[in-house]
Parts: sequence; C-alpha cells; structure tokens
Amino acid sequence: MPQDTHTKILATIGPSSATREQIEKLIDAGVDAFRINFSHGTHDEHKQRVKIIRQLEKEKGRFISILADMQGPKLRVGKFKEDKVLLQEGQTFVLDMKDEDGDDKRVTLPHKEIFEALKPGDDLLVNDGYIVLHVESCDKKQAITTVKVGGYISSHKGVNLPNTQLPLSAITPKDREDLKFALKIGVDWIGLSFVQTAKDVEEARKLIDGKAWLITKLEKPSAIDELEDIIQLSDAIMVARGDLGVECPIQTVPVLQKRIVAACRKHARPVIVATQMLESMINNPNPTRAEVSDVATAVYDGADTVMLSAETAAGKYPVEAVSMMHKIITQVENDPLFYDLLQNSRRHPCNASEADSITYAATELSCVLKDVKAIISYTTSGLTTFLNARERPYLPILALTPDVEVARRLVLVWGVKPFLNKASFKSFDKVEEEAVNVAVKNGYAKKGEHIIITAGFPLNIKGRTNMLHTVYIR
Repeated sequence: MPQDTHTKILATIGPSSATREQIEKLIDAGVDAFRINFSHGTHDEHKQRVKIIRQLEKEKGRFISILADMQGPKLRVGKFKEDKVLLQEGQTFVLDMKDEDGDDKRVTLPHKEIFEALKPGDDLLVNDGYIVLHVESCDKKQAITTVKVGGYISSHKGVNLPNTQLPLSAITPKDREDLKFALKIGVDWIGLSFVQTAKDVEEARKLIDGKAWLITKLEKPSAIDELEDIIQLSDAIMVARGDLGVECPIQTVPVLQKRIVAACRKHARPVIVATQMLESMINNPNPTRAEVSDVATAVYDGADTVMLSAETAAGKYPVEAVSMMHKIITQVENDPLFYDLLQNSRRHPCNASEADSITYAATELSCVLKDVKAIISYTTSGLTTFLNARERPYLPILALTPDVEVARRLVLVWGVKPFLNKASFKSFDKVEEEAVNVAVKNGYAKKGEHIIITAGFPLNIKGRTNMLHTVYIR
C-alpha cells in the first residue's frame, strides 16, 4: 500500500512486530515511520531492527523514518516480597529509602529527588494513577502517606507527582548512553521524555548536535506552562497522553491535545498524537467505536502523525491495528468537511518572513488556480516544507531535498512525500524541468495540469525561500 494519506502513521516495534516479515507487513499496511522504545530491549535488538527497516526502505523505494524514544527519568517503587500486595483505603503506607523488599506497610522509593520535592498535602499517583497516596508528613528519607484510593500494587510500578517540579534532568545517564548509540546506528528522530522545562530541550539539542531531529514529548504540566518556548526549541512535538492524563486531570487531556496541535501548527512544527489510540486492539481484532472516533478527531484536528504503542509492540493484532488506523485516516480525509475545517483554522502568519509569505500564498493559489495537482517544495533544511505543511493544502507536498537524512525525517510531516534530488541547477529552467519530472513520473500530475513550486533561489542555500512559481505541464 502506498503512502497515500496526508496524516502519517507511526508504529512502535516490540515483541509482536520485530521480525522482518512483520515489519514488512506493517509497512504494506500503511506505516510511514517506526518508533524504537529504549525503555525496553537491548542495543543489539535495536540495531537489528534499524537494519531491517533500512533494508526494506531500499527494497520498497520509499523513505521510512525512525524514532528512538528515550526512557527518561521514569520514577518507580522498589521490589515487594510478594508478587503483589493490597493497599486498603484509609490505611497508612510508608515510602522510604531503605534497601529492603516491601510489604503492605512500606516499600522503597529509590529517588531522593522525590523526597526533596515532597511536602505534606501532596498526592502521589502509583500505577498510572490507579492508586493514590496522600502525603501526611515527610522528610528527606521517607514519606508517611494515607491511602486515598487503594488497590493491588506490585514491584517497580511507576510513580507520578502531579503539579510538582522535580530537580531532575530529562536526560538520565542511561539516556545519554542510549542517545549516543541511537545516533551511531542512524536514527532520524530522538524522542525526549518527561520534559519539565525549556532548559531540558536545550540540553538535549546540545547532546544531539544536529545528528538527528528532536521530538519533545509533552507529559508534565510544567511543560505545558512553557509550551510556546518548548515548541520553538523542538523540531516536533508529541502529545504523550498516557502520563499527561496521569499528571493532569484526565478531563483536561482532550483540551490540551487541541491546544498543543493548534500551537504546533502556528509555529510550523509537526505534532504527533499518541497513546491508547486503538488500545483495545492489543487483545481484540476490532477497536471500540470510541477509539475510532478518537483517531478521527486527531486527524480532523490536523495532527501530522498518529501513533500506535502497545497495539503494534505487544498486541495480538499489530497489522490489523495499522490497517484500521489507515482506514480511519482515509475515511476522514475523503470527507469534504475535513479540508473545510483545516482551512477555516488557518491563520495569517504573524511577523511573517519571506518564507512564511511564499508558503501561505502557495496554498491560496492552489485554491484559485484550476487543475493544480501538487506543491513542489525545494528544501535543504526542511524548513520550507514545514511551512508548506502548516497551511494544510488539499494537495500533496512533494519535498525535493539533496539530503537523504532530511528526506527521511520529513516522512513524519503532514502531506509530505519526500524525494532525493542532488542535482545542482544553474538555471531556473532546470528547476522547473525537474519538478515536472518528479510530479509526472510519480503519478501526481500529467499533461494539461498545473504544479506549484516553492523554493529559494539560488538553490541549496539554507533558510532562503523567496520564490513562488506555477507550471503548466505541456
């Protein structure tokens, strides 16, 4: 199946999808990009999966993007003597730094940073918020809590502190090693987890040093407080609804999702909507109606990419989940209301540069000129293509770039079909000729139709988009 939708699909590789055969099936079902989760698996396993993806990319003649998702400072309780213990509502339960197995009275919490930040009256959420502990008293070595919401708890369950900013970097020592390895094996994107402030993003950018593009995952309320700054420092954003729905009141997540998607579009940054999109398909061959509606809503909102997590990593029906997501996207994008909504949500660029003005005008022109079939975006850095995609044109955006790494990264961007073009043009006639050749050869346009070209001239100079040109194909 070709990459035939504007909205892209990002699928997580795991035990259910790690073989060459399964990865190929996922690509054929509609996957545009793969997520490698460094919270699980070994470096050797990750290297092998990247190798398989690159082999299939070459065989299928299409670019496939790879995201290496860092674990981040995941906070967890220690080990229990029994497999699990039951915490009763109203009982006292102690969290401490003791190096001892836990029971129904206490457990180790091996994170001194939590005790430094805790104060009486705080709530601790354990196991994705299913257990709530209210802090009665605390010091730098322990916290005495009352169980507000009880239930079973087992070893190494996650802990969240809503509305508490911890003195932790988003990049752990493990992340630093994983990051070096991910860059060495040639991933396209780095996912930064548990970002609290814009400074976390700045730190990650220094470590990546331009060797990949950066996706900032929004999971913490403090990151939402610095949303605009974080978006501008990032190459893309992920709405990570799992931890976001634990850290924030769950009813606010849909509102935050829409706010983040709109803000990313304003700043011309790709945005990924993730977590529990087709969750029931982990165990069932069909999703719920609510899940279908959830995916459709993200597409209607204008998300660049929608992501599958456990559905493809550990589920029983990974290929079916991708196929279903592709069907939902196709159905929405065939709805005339879809493009009406996207165009109604367009805004005039604020403090517009030449590039903003050119790309905005390209979409305006495509709505007026008859028989326009594609926008051709010549780009060196990817910026021109980001700006073209921000306008959400009805047409495909064919990104021509001399850089194979940029081509792979652009796969995650809404409506973009990347092509490698290393030619050095000395005249604009050749620029026009190549644009027509790519559009016609790949079935996007034919004789008697128009294409629109956006570029910087002279070509191959970063950050110089100054040209808008129409071509009638003869």
